[in-house]
Amino acid sequence: MSVDDASGYGLRATIRLATEKDPGEISAVYAPVVRDTIISFEIEPPTEGEMRRRIINTLERFPWLVYERDGRISGYAYAATHRSRFAYQWCADVSAYVHENERRRGVGRALYTSLNSLLVLQGYYNAYAGIALPNPASVGLHESLGFRLIGIYRRTGYKLDECCEDLTPTDP
Repeated sequence: MSVDDASGYGLRATIRLATEKDPGEISAVYAPVVRDTIISFEIEPPTEGEMRRRIINTLERFPWLVYERDGRISGYAYAATHRSRFAYQWCADVSAYVHENERRRGVGRALYTSLNSLLVLQGYYNAYAGIALPNPASVGLHESLGFRLIGIYRRTGYKLDECCEDLTPTDP
């Protein structure tokens, strides 16, 4: 899918399914989030091999999308199993990460819009996104896309000498 880039520079971008060739660039987007923030509850950035495994496993059932501009991955979004019990089979967890130099340029919105459209086509009814707090940019993005707060897990994670809370919004 080709999209108009929201940067204001008239560039063209592509949103496509991730492939086995993408783990290096995807890891480059995700690693600073893991290393330097509380946004991800992972402590060590996954290796390129681990990221490849995650992509392959995800694509067996769910979409994993990348936003590509000028041949470079600017961000990615994917869906995953919400919970393992059978009755949750038509619910999905969603996540999106945008390269630190590409934020506030419409990448996250474009990825989530495409991801949610694919999930609807696959028959999913609900999408849930966990947001480690504080993270006003992510909260704002999710709210602007129609997600609404359904709960906060208080004092959930401990990373970088901080206690994190986990806000869980769902789609409308």
